[in-house]
Amino acid sequence: MQSEELFDVVDEQDQVLEQLPRSVVHARKLLHRAANVFVFNSKGELLLQFRSATKDEYPHCYTSSASGHLSAGEDYLESAQREMQEEIGIDTRLEWLEKFPGTPDNAYEHTVLFRTYSDGPFTFDPVEIERGEFFELTRIDRMLAEDEKQFTPPFRQLFRWYRQNCSG
Repeated sequence: MQSEELFDVVDEQDQVLEQLPRSVVHARKLLHRAANVFVFNSKGELLLQFRSATKDEYPHCYTSSASGHLSAGEDYLESAQREMQEEIGIDTRLEWLEKFPGTPDNAYEHTVLFRTYSDGPFTFDPVEIERGEFFELTRIDRMLAEDEKQFTPPFRQLFRWYRQNCSG
């Protein structure tokens, strides 16, 4: 049996306090770290992944192109690159956009949002991702307005920030 992933538990300033197993961090709602990547194609559309039914958090919801928790001792960029490789099978240069503090609204995750560009090809991890597809940003706006619960809470925060700060 594989041992459980260890996370850095951090304070409000993102300083490491201790390392605990994933299940403990989530059960106690402790501050921890995540990295998210928005992948845009040459048409300016955003790649979203539709999470598999087996995910323990937010199954069958849309989320960032690639995202995940930082493993203990890992930095945000390392995590973003690893998640992008594992989940969607690409390795591209990442641009750091913004860091967000962990709150109840974003699953207690200090989060860094990165951006990159790729038209693929992509290899989606079937354990994590049911499917991936590109969407025009205005279509995502409409989908959020119709039913925001079809998106993970962290994605909703990141996308709204992106629309306010990075897109025309």
